[in-house]
Amino acid sequence: MKKNILIVGASSGIGLELARQLHPTHNVYAVSRQPGLLSEMGIPHFPLDVTDAFTPPEGLPEALHGLVYCPGSINLKPFKMLSVETFQEDLDLNFTGLLRTLKAFLPRMADGSSLVFFSTVAVGSGMPFHTSVAAAKGAIEGFARALAAEYAPKIRVNVVAPSLVDTPLASRLLNNETKQEKMAERHPLKRVGKPEDIAAMAAFLLSDQSGWVTGQVMGVDGGISSLNIS
Repeated sequence: MKKNILIVGASSGIGLELARQLHPTHNVYAVSRQPGLLSEMGIPHFPLDVTDAFTPPEGLPEALHGLVYCPGSINLKPFKMLSVETFQEDLDLNFTGLLRTLKAFLPRMADGSSLVFFSTVAVGSGMPFHTSVAAAKGAIEGFARALAAEYAPKIRVNVVAPSLVDTPLASRLLNNETKQEKMAERHPLKRVGKPEDIAAMAAFLLSDQSGWVTGQVMGVDGGISSLNIS
């Protein structure tokens, strides 16, 4: 049986790559503000903005076997330059949007289904200029563990925590060769992440192969969170 997988924020970056990986073997459904390349891939797309109240679009299946929440931000500035409103905006996109999504779709999750969220390596490893994104993603990690405990064994809940990934969201951090080399050098594996790296972990967490994994934060970060090779 093909699983019904809903990807929220599937129009670019990691979400788009995950849709590409899953499409041949699953029934993939995508919701995001814009369709991007999804239409060309033949993946059903439904317009939706998680930063505002919404109801589930008509046409989505009543039973879901996997849900992935991809929307996020990279707002790297010194704390003194960040307003309270900026923290609230980042929290709304990264975390409150996730809450809206789950309120809408959690009733559709079948027994044995899997939820996958995204955090950042900066939650577990303090990094300067990451206060806003680390606060928002830190909320996701704590929430995911509590949700995993509450819904076990019916629903598994896990989080993927990447380091820097070469996506449109991170383009300003990698927009020239010098920046790319500098960012790669920070990681023990001497490169930044690719969307394929992160999507592969998300696909694993959606699969039956991860059937004994829940409440976990999986680091996919080139070793930067746990290895010191300086």
